[in-house]
Amino acid sequence: MNKNTLVAAQSNLEINGFLNIELDPTLDLFAEIERLKKEKNAVILAHYYQEPDIQDVADYIGDSLGLAQQAEKTTADMIVFAGVHFMAETAKILNPSKKVVIPDLKAGCSLSDSCPPPLFKKFKEQHPDHVVVSYINCSAGIKALSDVIVTSSNAKVVVESFPKDQKIIFAPDKNLGAYINKVTGRNMLLWNGACMVHEIFSLEKITKLKVRHPHAKLIAHPECEDPILRIADFIGSTTGLLKYSQTDSSQEYIVATETGILHQMMKASPNKTFIPAPPNNSCACNDCPHMKRNTLEKIYLCMEYETPAIEMDEALRLEAKKPIDRMLEISAKAGL
Repeated sequence: MNKNTLVAAQSNLEINGFLNIELDPTLDLFAEIERLKKEKNAVILAHYYQEPDIQDVADYIGDSLGLAQQAEKTTADMIVFAGVHFMAETAKILNPSKKVVIPDLKAGCSLSDSCPPPLFKKFKEQHPDHVVVSYINCSAGIKALSDVIVTSSNAKVVVESFPKDQKIIFAPDKNLGAYINKVTGRNMLLWNGACMVHEIFSLEKITKLKVRHPHAKLIAHPECEDPILRIADFIGSTTGLLKYSQTDSSQEYIVATETGILHQMMKASPNKTFIPAPPNNSCACNDCPHMKRNTLEKIYLCMEYETPAIEMDEALRLEAKKPIDRMLEISAKAGL
């Protein structure tokens, strides 16, 4: 986490989960959160990877592109971002006049952390003839060094908006970058970063699972490694996977992404079967430990006390906003 760009307005509360406060166990958190929404004109934006209770109290649930679009157009006075720090940071970049709070400031991102701005700046300087296309899963510092931001929903469209002979650096996810190279025929220079959640799926275990479920389709996020993508029946963003599971005729799916999305898949298609793709460890499913730092209790507390709040240097915010605006413009023209 970049301490210069992301700080907490903490008051006397403990930064990580408000450990100094004991909640009444009889408190109806769902009702209290709805009350606070009305009293404070607050909106809750939640990523698909949040726990089911958080998804159920959210005003909008989406992937990185959808969340950025919602953050840009909200009329709420306070944005409660149930996700990880770069997402709340993006909301603040787009809405500097609004209060943006995050339930747990330590909800970071392994992919974002894999690309420190000082190191990336040196890397960029070594390739002055390249434009920089950065995945939204990065810090404000990386966004400020980029020419355009992408999400997994629009990366192909954005990359193809550049002339074929334009040299491109793609950061920070090497797996998504390699996939976009493959589907566009480009040869982008890839920063060596990756998401811990999407890199630990086990090809061997998935293959055995497919044998046990011969009619199940494997659907995978493009942050997965190439061996997983090669055997996938469908590759798409989190929203893309959800939509595919709703419109496809199959009745059974092995899902290679963070398990939070299964809640929406099961709600949308209750008669279908969704199986989390197994990782190469002893766990049966693959949860993001950063996303799962957020809880319903922390949602309530951060709304009640309006902290931790995101603050940002204005010069950095303006530089980081330019490539996000460019992404949103390209996405709008493409109808995304």
